Amino acid sequence: MHFVDAKRFRRRVVEPKLASKGATLPIHLLPLLAPVLLLAGAAIGFSQQGLRPKRLAKPAEAAALLALGAAIASTAALIAFGPGVSSVIGIYGAGLSIRLDDVSATMLLLVTFIGWIVVRYTGTYLDGENRQGPFTGWLCLTLAAVMLLVTAGEIVQLVLAWVATSLFLHRLLLFYPDRAAGQRAARKKFITARLGDIALVGAAALLAADYGTADIGSILQAARAGAGGSLAIGAASLLTLAAILKSAQFPTHGWLIEVMETPTPVSALLHAGVINAGGFLLIRFADVMLLAPGVLAVLVMIGGFTALFGGLVMLTQPAVKTSLAWSTVAQMGFMIFQCGLALFPLALLHIVAHSLYKAHSFLASGGAVERVAAIRRPGPVAIPDAGAVGRAFAAALFIYVLVGLGFGLAHKAPQAIALGAILIFGVAYMLAQGFADAAPRALTRRTAVYALATSVGYFALQTVATGLTAGVLPPTPSPGPLEWALIVLAVISFGLVAIVQAMFPLWAYHPAAAGLRVHLSNGFYANAVFDRLTGGWSSRRVS
Repeated sequence: MHFVDAKRFRRRVVEPKLASKGATLPIHLLPLLAPVLLLAGAAIGFSQQGLRPKRLAKPAEAAALLALGAAIASTAALIAFGPGVSSVIGIYGAGLSIRLDDVSATMLLLVTFIGWIVVRYTGTYLDGENRQGPFTGWLCLTLAAVMLLVTAGEIVQLVLAWVATSLFLHRLLLFYPDRAAGQRAARKKFITARLGDIALVGAAALLAADYGTADIGSILQAARAGAGGSLAIGAASLLTLAAILKSAQFPTHGWLIEVMETPTPVSALLHAGVINAGGFLLIRFADVMLLAPGVLAVLVMIGGFTALFGGLVMLTQPAVKTSLAWSTVAQMGFMIFQCGLALFPLALLHIVAHSLYKAHSFLASGGAVERVAAIRRPGPVAIPDAGAVGRAFAAALFIYVLVGLGFGLAHKAPQAIALGAILIFGVAYMLAQGFADAAPRALTRRTAVYALATSVGYFALQTVATGLTAGVLPPTPSPGPLEWALIVLAVISFGLVAIVQAMFPLWAYHPAAAGLRVHLSNGFYANAVFDRLTGGWSSRRVS
């Protein structure tokens, strides 16, 4: 691959363009209001001690709601005035800088919306807890740090906000300090987070050295033009490591499935730019990541395996919240998988959709058991045989291709077509139940509608996401031989797993299946190995 000298590119291209723009618009400082308001909410929380503090819930919720209003105003400013970056508040060209574009505005809206819901929910959930005030304070601080992270215009700010997010979350994980499982989860999270911090600091140093600037926009512009060499590839590798550690990829996923020892608002908070910050990091530096195809291949393999592994283990979990946690592991793997395929607009869309769905699922998990128990299941169970499974997958793929042709399937990137096929495999799994001999016609019609709606929804949302982020995120490049091999491997792997899941009821009572279920429910003991390596079984208090 041919690289352009980064520093020469900056002198000849980037700096003249920046100079021609003149002074930046003060309107681009609007996003800064959101974290400032959450800092005020944190101050209110820390000032309120004891049981049922009178001046806590409403002011903290008001601060979170005003932060959401600031995010909405920032989005309106983006639409009206276009993207931009604020002046740097700091020294030597490094400090606080706010970058307002499609990616940062989307993430800011997501974080402030979920943050407002979580803060509001916390006021009721922790009512009567002795440390409700400090919990609210750490919650607001975590949200403020995430907001500074997703709107960062400078590398220094991004690194500091990244580290602060993890440190504040650590305090929430230890809200019940006497719970051994909570200490173990916090210990593992602390270790993986610090390793991720080191990787991100190294990546930031390499990027600054290679491109001669700490401005994220200048780095991205230079990288898109092909500028960067071995230092940029090294930075991409470290960015990948930081993202993998942040987003609980196999085998460092154990802490995520143990956060059930913390209050439920923490589980929902994770989806407000905390657990998915690894995906955001890769999306933000997408232009740099495209300089290292080998690194993207690693993302495809790790993310794909984590998605398959987490999805299978999730099916064996008896507890609602534990099942949701394993689902998050799988979804984060799929997000990393999408980034590895260079489908960055779809990865951003996945972050938004999954965060909203999963945050709601955790907050509503308390009544899930009652709702499931109230469902009546009359009649025989529809167990599909091999013929029904085959017909279901053939029908799902036929619907997918038919709908795709209407959206210009022939002009789509191969990576996007493969991703859609993987998604339709999940629909085929449901469709197989509708094709079973014992299935009522209503179920068959309903699953067929699901397949059609999923195909239309995928192509429509893909078109919208790609169009909205055009110019901000790079287009998906044509796959080379390595990328083609990984695409084929991924489609085959996800397809085989979907077929096995659809046919599992046929051999669920076989002794070998029972043994496999036990091993799967324990995640093949990968978490236990990680516990031993980190001393996680120790009962020592975590500071």
